[in-house]
Amino acid sequence: MLPFTRVSGSAAPLPQANVDTDVIMPKQFLKGITREGLAAGLFYDLRYDAGGSERSDFILNRPGYRESCFLVVGPNFGCGSSREHAVWGLQQWGIRALIGSTFASIFQDNCFKNGLLPMSLPPEQVVFLQNLCADPAQNTLRVDLASQLIHCSRGARLHFEVDPLRKDDLLCGRDAIDATLKWSADIARFEAAHWAARPWLEPQAMVR
Repeated sequence: MLPFTRVSGSAAPLPQANVDTDVIMPKQFLKGITREGLAAGLFYDLRYDAGGSERSDFILNRPGYRESCFLVVGPNFGCGSSREHAVWGLQQWGIRALIGSTFASIFQDNCFKNGLLPMSLPPEQVVFLQNLCADPAQNTLRVDLASQLIHCSRGARLHFEVDPLRKDDLLCGRDAIDATLKWSADIARFEAAHWAARPWLEPQAMVR
């Protein structure tokens, strides 16, 4: 998992409430057996019209926002189904963090597990950032996870809260597997003791 320490880049406002995971990653992009190619499906029905042409009014199709690494979103972002593809698609596009007032709980959990930082701010601060980033001349932000600060182009600084364990995992680039492997020596000792005390249960013994 890519560590998150300090990230700077452009931010795109997406203020609509209740943007669900089917909007983020439509179902037709869930057919693959790998995670590859999901950037193409991100916000597909918002980015393209029925004929496959780009919608010029969608924020990520506009100059100054195509390379956004932050989204400033509306409340209850990521609601709907629990599809993890929504998070993978955001990451493949280049999104490193989301800023909003509330996120759907399963979606938020998927974000943390995959190294995408969801930051919850008071609604008035989210609106401030959305208005600020609506101008491509001042939509650059810097997010410092260690100090839990968002630095804005106008000099404003906004503090955000994050669970200490989640924060440490993101700073270290540690996913759930990495967290488990920290205890690999203890797991091996437990396994050896378990089979020594119960040799008749050992799979190899059962095969013999």
